[in-house]
Amino acid sequence: MNKFDIASRGKLWFIISLIIIIPGFFCMGIRGFNFGIDFTGGTIIDLKFDNPVTVAKVREGLRPFGMDSATIQLSGEESGVEASESVMIRTADMEEEQRKEVMAALKESVGNYTVMREEKVGAVIGSELILNAVEALVVSWILIIAYVAYRFEWRFGVSAVLALVHDILIVLVVFSITQRQIDSSFVAALLTIVGYSINDTIVIFDRIRENLKLHFKRDGNIFELVNRSIYQTLRRSLYTVFTVLFTTFALYFFGGETTKDFAFALLIGFASGCYSSIFIASPLWIYFKNRDAKKKRKLA
Repeated sequence: MNKFDIASRGKLWFIISLIIIIPGFFCMGIRGFNFGIDFTGGTIIDLKFDNPVTVAKVREGLRPFGMDSATIQLSGEESGVEASESVMIRTADMEEEQRKEVMAALKESVGNYTVMREEKVGAVIGSELILNAVEALVVSWILIIAYVAYRFEWRFGVSAVLALVHDILIVLVVFSITQRQIDSSFVAALLTIVGYSINDTIVIFDRIRENLKLHFKRDGNIFELVNRSIYQTLRRSLYTVFTVLFTTFALYFFGGETTKDFAFALLIGFASGCYSSIFIASPLWIYFKNRDAKKKRKLA
């Protein structure tokens, strides 16, 4: 039984990605992103209720105002406390009238309380830090290209980094379309996705390099060689991604409201990373290799 030809259909896989990414650019330009208070600043309110309350109860009280994604922390929550009288709420900046409505609703739906502290805070992640993060990401890509070029060849490094860019763009597009909140955990999710995706890509590239030494001189068919390499590592790639996705699905459904956006970013990124490692990175390497071969033939 002949296996499905992945390597020679590179243009198809590129078009599928562009169908998602290009409209996504328009969405990012028109709708932008739903930045959280880590980027925009907000309000911190410390409340002391007459009776212990749970995070779920407080969040339910905020839901009618569209504030159910606020950060809510109980006193001693790090020690496993499920209910507490002391609650800290961190949410987007509110006008005075809206603040009074929210506070009144909390008193009615959750219980009587005393306001211990109320203050406005600036953005945790300013534009300078965002710029530094982007610079660090670009530097890491340059180092990846340099290392992979040293261990393999430069075409592998460039292809791997372009696949990483593909994964980040897919996550950004999905978050712009869905208007899910972007906060500091989103940055951590992007870095996690980059680490996962490059690992999967390098495994396939390593097998391509081995097969180049063993089979290419004899067979001479670059598409057959890449297909062989992909299928030799496919089971490992699928087992890995399914294992990671099962864990991330559990985090998304059972991890609570504050981890949903983080887990959602991981779900999209891990799925995109598996796709790009198999369908994007290897065809990109073929494209660069064939382009260089054509240049050499012209010079000859």
